[in-house]
Amino acid sequence: MNNPAHNIYIHVPFCMSKCNYCAFFSRACSAPDWVGYSRDICAELEHWARTLGRIDVPTVFFGGGTPSLMPTDTFAEIMGCVRKNFNLLSDAEVTLESNPGTLDAMRLREFMSHGVNRLSVGVQSLDDDKLKFMGRRHSASDALHLLDAAHNLGLRVSADFIYGLPDETVSDVVRLCGEINTLGLKHCSLYELTIEPNTPFGKMNLTMPDNETMAAMYTAIDEYLKLSRYEVSNYCAPDNECKHNLNIWGGAPYIGVGAGAAGRVFTNNTWFEQTGNFETYSPISDSVRATECVITGLRTVRGCLLTDSVKKVIDMDWVHMHPELITVQDNRIATTADGMLVLDDVLVNLVK
Repeated sequence: MNNPAHNIYIHVPFCMSKCNYCAFFSRACSAPDWVGYSRDICAELEHWARTLGRIDVPTVFFGGGTPSLMPTDTFAEIMGCVRKNFNLLSDAEVTLESNPGTLDAMRLREFMSHGVNRLSVGVQSLDDDKLKFMGRRHSASDALHLLDAAHNLGLRVSADFIYGLPDETVSDVVRLCGEINTLGLKHCSLYELTIEPNTPFGKMNLTMPDNETMAAMYTAIDEYLKLSRYEVSNYCAPDNECKHNLNIWGGAPYIGVGAGAAGRVFTNNTWFEQTGNFETYSPISDSVRATECVITGLRTVRGCLLTDSVKKVIDMDWVHMHPELITVQDNRIATTADGMLVLDDVLVNLVK
């Protein structure tokens, strides 16, 4: 077989407890069956190796849930299975999502010895009262200790934060940006709080900041955060993007492994949608895949490559009529800063 490189996403569904805002596929479990989990993950990886052959793998991303709860010997088994079945590139990015309080320097070293070279830390807030309100189990001090340990070990480090909580103001976001600027981070994500149904927050009658305030918060991040936006919610110093996510947003194929994981697989010159059971995946048309690439590509500052398939699914007349929202340059289509602010509306009008 001569299939292209595929990125690999591995879902770890276990958490100590569910946060009040979380709608991801995860479950609170005090004693996960890590032996069974590793067995199932390796079975899926072996399935994809039989399906795709010994393909190149440029990135592996362990997301969740709380992957940092995983015993390091379980992580070693899974990474051993990746290396056995695929060609993990020598410069591959291997990311582990983590929560403060689940890792110390010793465990970090063990994860690194088995391949982790990038750590994503769910900080969410540097205010203990806000952390408690969100249902987080850690303190701001716990988060700072983990960031320091990871930096001291030479890991590439990212941190996630949430803004737009009830009663928050633009001044709160400006203050948060100032605090982030002191942490030595070269990558971070700032996510606007979204109230999802069937979550604890979704069952509360919360008073959220209005749209104008949220837009002002979003704009303030660009002004006060020292890192530069490269995606709707992601910021970094030059050359410090998350390679895994950038590949996915750019339309590269990827395999989703584990319960709740999804993927977009490319083989025999055909794109396949992979959801649910890993043995169940179905072909998708070039137009559907092109539409997906527009949706994910326009999340990024660099935008989407104008391939023949992409040109067929977008309304170029609308593009030319809205230069304040959309730009076309070097055979790429991208949003302006104003367009990024109303991306959902742009996509509704842009895609035929």
